[in-house]
Amino acid sequence: MRVKVAMQSARGCAGIGCDAVGAQIGLYAESWFTDDEAYLYGEGNFLYSYKKFGAHFRAVGGVTGVHFAVWAPNAQGVSVIGPFNGWDHRVHPMHSYREGIWELFIPNVPAQGEYKYSIQLPSHVPGQPHGLPLPEHRIDKSDPYGFYAEEPPGTASRIWSLDGYVWGDKEWVADRPRRQTLAQPLNIYEVHLGSWRRAPADNGFLGYRELAHQLVAYVKGMHYTHIELLPITEHPFDGSWGYQSVGYFAPTSRFGTPDDFKYFVDHCHKHGIGVILDWAPAHFPKDAHGLAFFDGVPLYEYADPRQGEHPDWGTKIFDYSRNEVRNFLLASALFWVEEYHIDGLRVDAVASMLYLDYSREEGQWIPNRYGGQENLEAIAFLRQVNDALHERAPGVLTIAEESSIWPMVSRPTHSGGLGFDYKWNMGWMHDTLRFFEMDPLFRRNNHNLITYSLSYAFSENFILALSHDEVVHLKKSMLDKMPGDVWQKFAHLRLLYGLMNAHPGKKLLFMGGEFGQWREWTETAGLDWHLLELEDHQNLQRFIRDCNQLYLSERALHQVDANRAGFQWIDCHDVDHSVVSFVRRDAEGGGSIVVVCNCTPAPRLGYRVGLPAPGRYQEILNSDWPMYGGSGIHNPSPLQAEEIAWQNASYSAAMNLPPLGVLYLKIGNYELESF
Repeated sequence: MRVKVAMQSARGCAGIGCDAVGAQIGLYAESWFTDDEAYLYGEGNFLYSYKKFGAHFRAVGGVTGVHFAVWAPNAQGVSVIGPFNGWDHRVHPMHSYREGIWELFIPNVPAQGEYKYSIQLPSHVPGQPHGLPLPEHRIDKSDPYGFYAEEPPGTASRIWSLDGYVWGDKEWVADRPRRQTLAQPLNIYEVHLGSWRRAPADNGFLGYRELAHQLVAYVKGMHYTHIELLPITEHPFDGSWGYQSVGYFAPTSRFGTPDDFKYFVDHCHKHGIGVILDWAPAHFPKDAHGLAFFDGVPLYEYADPRQGEHPDWGTKIFDYSRNEVRNFLLASALFWVEEYHIDGLRVDAVASMLYLDYSREEGQWIPNRYGGQENLEAIAFLRQVNDALHERAPGVLTIAEESSIWPMVSRPTHSGGLGFDYKWNMGWMHDTLRFFEMDPLFRRNNHNLITYSLSYAFSENFILALSHDEVVHLKKSMLDKMPGDVWQKFAHLRLLYGLMNAHPGKKLLFMGGEFGQWREWTETAGLDWHLLELEDHQNLQRFIRDCNQLYLSERALHQVDANRAGFQWIDCHDVDHSVVSFVRRDAEGGGSIVVVCNCTPAPRLGYRVGLPAPGRYQEILNSDWPMYGGSGIHNPSPLQAEEIAWQNASYSAAMNLPPLGVLYLKIGNYELESF
């Protein structure tokens, strides 16, 4: 849509080619948005709005330049500022061709140049009857749709083209719908890129490309299937771990350029590793250059603090009732999948989005139109995001961090669900850690903490997560949580991980837990890799590696996670001995693996366990093997099932249960060379 604008020089141009620049602005004064795009944006359905908003290289009338576009409906005026005009808002004023959308084409702007939007605030703010004291008051904002940013503490956006990188992961992307089904293994290594490993010379950050080679080699060697990254969307404060984002379209510049991050994802895919991003559409920080009060009034956030202020985190809450805000977030979700080939989004703090009274006392929240506590607008938004991703990117996963009892989180929207593929099993995590942190003497009275999860394990598609949140804020590291002396702590942790590996549900473990870091995690330093010079930590890492390999190779451990056909209790009632036993099965009902856990330091010699079928059983994993740092209590191999009815089974065998140990047994011969 061309709009006639009189030729003019930029007013007050301070001598930077003002007349020429001003003339070109007049010559190319037209809206880049079609009528359909503007209409779709207004109703919240311009799915790829990032292709028009922000800063984009284009040629107009044979002249190459950058087209800028920003949504600021309450602004009295908007200008593009940067080094190319001396940061002077008078040089490049933007035009508002459509209500709320400001645009400008500027020729000959350098790539990677910094820029911001200088916004003239309205003279009257709703709720403030006297308005602002200065009608010409301005604020400078980074680009909400910016693709690249200054490295913190800088706050400007940078001009970047997304078209330069040549991908090499075509086969991976084509095969993703098969790789990421419920029947496939999903074993996630959760990583904070800034603290996984630091540069040895100066303790500085490693770059995306360095991390690609080092991290992928490690993760592949440990037999994980996916890496999950704490948010790498641009954020001003390291201590937020990325969960308070200002750049929903920009990978943080702390570790390199957008092309460097593309290389990271590409390298993961070429080596068979999927990439999941943490994505935080629940809230955003109040930093002056960010989304808060973007054009002088609440725009991206709810205006009423009972809706728009998060009481726990001191942040702003997105206004999901506003079409343009939902559109912004929806486009961000699609952006990471389309432009960076991301394999899944883990959506942070979903519970805080679902409930209007989340962390609020009576009188501190506003009910919905039916008088309830549900945030109907956020619910509709989550369903919209899940439907859009699943329709346009088959195989891409969406994962909810949802801590309440909201039903059908991981069920399709057409059946009334929220549409996620998976939900973190927070109940399992809390109960299991509580059980393992207590002295074994008291476990007999708390036996239900490790059995109750099976009463609801198939109500959702669950991921069992031992995440970063469990090793911070005085909660202790995974190893240090465990009771007893040093030997018992390591034995406890092997038992916990072995139980987790066999429990229905996909898996996630935060970095450092796999080798037994002693101290709590901090974002300010790399992991304590020097611990791997010690035998105890080497043994734990070996155990995790072997558990992971079994999880991948044994279909019974991953193929039927979401219904009861893949699981059967042998015995969940032996509270006096704190022993549980169960069977995992694959989709055909064969390939059964018997799992027995002894949750006390006392060995149980000759302990009889019911077995699902006759035959000769072999230990395929024993957390007490000396190679893992155990005491060496094991069973003769093979172990013959006897025709003695026990625990509702027609067959059974007397076994040796190691102290604080877990056994996996499988019928028939089993190759152990890879161990």
